[in-house]
Order: sequence, then structure tokens, then C-alpha cells
Amino acid sequence: MTAPIRTPKTAGLGLQRELAARAQGYACIAGLDEVGRGPLAGPVVSAAVVLDLDNVPQGLADSKALTAARREALFGEILATSHVGIASVSHAEIDAINIRQASLLAMCRALAALPCTPDMAFVDGNDPPRLPCATEAVVKGDSSIASIAAASIVAKVVRDRMMARLGNAYPAYGFASNAGYSTKAHLSAVASEGPCPFHRLSFAPLRQGLLDL
Repeated sequence: MTAPIRTPKTAGLGLQRELAARAQGYACIAGLDEVGRGPLAGPVVSAAVVLDLDNVPQGLADSKALTAARREALFGEILATSHVGIASVSHAEIDAINIRQASLLAMCRALAALPCTPDMAFVDGNDPPRLPCATEAVVKGDSSIASIAAASIVAKVVRDRMMARLGNAYPAYGFASNAGYSTKAHLSAVASEGPCPFHRLSFAPLRQGLLDL
């Protein structure tokens, strides 16, 4: 028998979809998102989050719409109240299998890293991975579905921290501020210093620029 639906204490962002899935009989509902498809350096990072629908952090939103301080605060709240799986695919794997496949792999790894076994997953975008559970792709899901928004926040914070550590090791490239994206200063650093060991050499700006280094 399906458990009765209770209205969560904190409505938050877009819990209607999770509640509707629960009404259909799904018991463990995950949100999945990834960060880092576009940068020229570093990994792609994915997170899977299963919210406690009766204890949802307030103010969940697309990570890109939040300040860094607010993301950090929500990151702690999400980890304290939810089941979370985090995974990454390295720059070397990205070069080997391409960024699309790397993004899909990161999401599969994040789901597998959860301490529970989801029977339903909402995935941001329109190109979901093959998962061992019911799956629904939602375009702009990070701005409409709470569990995906939570996953976007976790993935963003984790990747930003990783890139800040890389920035300490390779200060010329400004990774702490650009997170590996192709800013003018970043491209200028690559042109003068060459790529570091964590650059994605398969990406066009680097692949083409390397010919002139």
C-alpha cells in the first residue's frame, strides 16, 4: 500500500514533482545534475540528492542563481538533511571518451554513490544517462525541481573547491576565480605558459591553440 502523502514542512522549490512521484509509488526519489561541461580544465562533477521531503532546506534554487556564500550555506544544510552521492570524471577521462559521455558517466557514478537505492530519478537537461531506475529528464530542472536544484548546488560547491585547490597548485591560470572556464586571462595564460597537467587537451581552444604554443 502506498504511504500517505504529507505536505512537507518547507515547500521550497518545485516539490510538486517529487510529491507526484511519491503518489505514483516511488519511495526513493533522486535529483541529478552535473557541473563542468564547458571548462577547459578540471573534472566534470555530478551530484545525486535524495531530499527528505519533510525537512527540505529553505531557498533551494539553481546554483547559478545563488551567491557563493549562499551555495556554501545550502551545501551544509543539504548534506545534513539529505542522502547525497558525489562523483567526478577526470580531465583525462574527458579527453578519452568526450565530454558528453563523461557527463553521463559522472551522473551514473553519483547515483551509485548514494547510500540508498533510488527507484526514481529526475535528471537535469534532455540527455539523461541510462540509470537502473525510472528516469525523467527535465529541461532547466535545476530551476524548477528541488532535488535537482540541490544536486546542482552540491556539484557546484564541490567542483569550485576542487578548482580552488588546483588554483593553489597552478596559480598562473586563475582557476580559483575562473573555475577552468575560457576567460581571456585564462587563455592568455595557456598561450604564455602552455597547458597544465589538468587541462582538457581535446577541447577546441586548447587543441587548436597548442599548434601555436
